[in-house]
Amino acid sequence: MGPRTGVTSSKDVKAVAGGCGGGCGGGQGEARMRSCSDGNIYTRGLVGLPSTSSSSSSLVLSNPKSVLKRPVSTEELQEPGGPYIRKTFTIVGDAVGWGFVVRGNRPCHIQAVEPQGPAALAGMKVRQFVVSVNGLSVLDLDYRTVSYLILTGPRTVVMEVMEEAEN
Repeated sequence: MGPRTGVTSSKDVKAVAGGCGGGCGGGQGEARMRSCSDGNIYTRGLVGLPSTSSSSSSLVLSNPKSVLKRPVSTEELQEPGGPYIRKTFTIVGDAVGWGFVVRGNRPCHIQAVEPQGPAALAGMKVRQFVVSVNGLSVLDLDYRTVSYLILTGPRTVVMEVMEEAEN
């Protein structure tokens, strides 16, 4: 990922030039959302912010509310016979990332998954809890540390997650 420049227009939204390595957008004139492994969601051309450059391809950074229905503890996830099932995904990152957003704190969860991105194609879904990254247990880590492990690791990441079993 290249350097980022930003102009803060409000507490939750930033205009970002060159975020996600510059390859986030859809087709010509088409707005497309791109979630990146750095935990941010980038949108091209959707929010009417004052332009900071002559380019119309500025990205907008936003921080959505949590997708979790209720708080879940690490103990609850690890209970034998509990309502959670374990899944493992091997995700090969593309030029702009892995296509998902990690949020939360002890345990972290998947906040967003880019449709048709590498994570979605591997089967990852929102509201899954991150158990391990490349064999390292991350149940007791915050999302910034988990994101750092993913970003500084190999391009292919093996993630173990837990999700609620469907009844």
